[in-house]
Amino acid sequence: MKKLFLLSLTTLLLFGCGNEPQEETPERSDESKQKIAEMKLATDHHTYARPNDAVVTHLDWDASVDFETRVISGTAHYDIKREGDASSIIFDIRELTIDSVMTDDGGKVEFEIGPEEDFLGQPLHIPITENTTRVSISYKSAPNAAALLWVEGEKPFLFTQSQAILARTWIPCQDSPGIRFTYNAKVQVPQGLLALMSAENPTALNDEGVYEFKMEQPIPSYLMALAVGDIAYAEIGERTAVYATPDLIEAAHYEFQEMDDMLVAAEALYGDYAWGRYDLLILPAAFPFGGMENPRLTFATPTIIAGDRSLTALVAHELAHSWSGNLVTNATWDDFWLNEGFTVYFEQRIMETVYGRETSEMLATLSYQGLTMEVEEIMDRNPNDTHLKLHLKDRDPDEGMSAIAYDKGYFFLRLLEETVGRERWDVFLKEYFTSNSFKVMDTERFVDYLSTNLLSEEELQTVDLDSWIYGAGLPSNIPSVESDRIQKVDQANLAWINGEMSTADLPWNDWAYQERYRFLTNLPNELSADRLAELDVTYNITATGNNEVLFAWLEQSLKHDYEPAYDRAEEFLVNVGRRKFLTPLYRVMKETGKMEMALAIYEKARPNYHAVAYNTMDELLYEAETNE
Repeated sequence: MKKLFLLSLTTLLLFGCGNEPQEETPERSDESKQKIAEMKLATDHHTYARPNDAVVTHLDWDASVDFETRVISGTAHYDIKREGDASSIIFDIRELTIDSVMTDDGGKVEFEIGPEEDFLGQPLHIPITENTTRVSISYKSAPNAAALLWVEGEKPFLFTQSQAILARTWIPCQDSPGIRFTYNAKVQVPQGLLALMSAENPTALNDEGVYEFKMEQPIPSYLMALAVGDIAYAEIGERTAVYATPDLIEAAHYEFQEMDDMLVAAEALYGDYAWGRYDLLILPAAFPFGGMENPRLTFATPTIIAGDRSLTALVAHELAHSWSGNLVTNATWDDFWLNEGFTVYFEQRIMETVYGRETSEMLATLSYQGLTMEVEEIMDRNPNDTHLKLHLKDRDPDEGMSAIAYDKGYFFLRLLEETVGRERWDVFLKEYFTSNSFKVMDTERFVDYLSTNLLSEEELQTVDLDSWIYGAGLPSNIPSVESDRIQKVDQANLAWINGEMSTADLPWNDWAYQERYRFLTNLPNELSADRLAELDVTYNITATGNNEVLFAWLEQSLKHDYEPAYDRAEEFLVNVGRRKFLTPLYRVMKETGKMEMALAIYEKARPNYHAVAYNTMDELLYEAETNE
């Protein structure tokens, strides 16, 4: 065991983005002093900001949204805190047009924009003095700003996706997860459209198209969010509601009736909900993720509306982020697992409380299945990317958003629970969220916190933190998952493949979606298209309304040349922008000699995708075409 795990908790005061002054520490060994020195120097490599010199504390944002030009124009008024003798404050911008900059003590000032770097954008240097407390930046976004998707239709729709470092493409900011600020906003949008943000929100249209917002809890820039569209509102409970386009609001209101139950379950586990309301906005299908945990207003894909409330684990996941991520935030994107591993663990506990252990264990089984597949793939490419603590310097942090952070992180925390017992673990985790509320956390500080507040020396040896956090692949002590229902699915799968069970005798109609998904994703490579035809004729899987099952079915159909499903695959790929679905489907076409088909579909679909999605697909398809 490395001695870094035995550092005193006082190192908590010595790391991060420099927002807090350093305090004196007790006398330490030379090795401990060296480790602390390294921690002092740790920085976020994905921001130009220097918060040790000057940092933002509050934003007043005045903006207007123009759908014709696809431009957001506005002024960002920042309250700032200056340290020492800093002569400038630095913001992150990417493809923004900066019209002017003013300070409260100097009027209009000359600013400097540094050279552009891939995915990082440019630094915006603003001169300040010892008397400067506020800077105002007037600017315009680019029509193709990477965070923004302008969805065309009878009534247009705009939404943002700021994670990981895309907030800088629609607002000048210090774009680091370690820098928090409160904000107020006033946004002008076309009449007849509703504006919503990650803040206190309106519930109905107003005549002027001007909406005001307030976020009193400090948040990092990646949680800045804006949506504008023809949006309806439906209340679920005293603290919960759904927003959606009018054609989806009734279905969404039915689908997410259990949000209140989830919120109550989450609070019972790990403490009071700190954000006031928990509302859900169903976005157009082009949204590139399943959900985004924007405070007070989760953004979610419509692909989780199944009609039977079967896909609500995603809501549990985004709700859990209200503690893990939004309340206690990864200090840098190298520490992404601290957001997502905790959230998957918390999600599983919410699902267990609301739906029972068997349901949560089925979900955990699918997580393990996906994790082992992704680890195998990543190990062939870059074993370092299977570490929990990532190495993303000089890389787009989007590359770190894999199953490793989510599911390897989950199984690590599950191991901790099983090592110390659930009672001790829950006390520890609740206190972790409480004592670190509205603060940042990095991997080394968490290890220090863990070894100081939970694990004994013997337990540290048993868990083997080094292998989990800094080692490649999956450690040998990964917890096992036991699901009787999944085991029975696997038995039925084998019997059907071997001809010992007929297609008609499969319990398909009695299975939950997790069981159907497991069955489909474990079909063998050598299966013929005729066997898929048997399944489809018997159960009409191509027409399923459950998008998780549909995705698994389309992947198998493309893999096994089941042509009757091709039209549905094209329709799905053109209309759905969720990257989780897109990448495997385009990849299987690429790997099975269907590149012409893939490129033809992608030509139609790409204009409908968010930049987060099409950047990944461009790399997958266009580079493959070039190499060929």
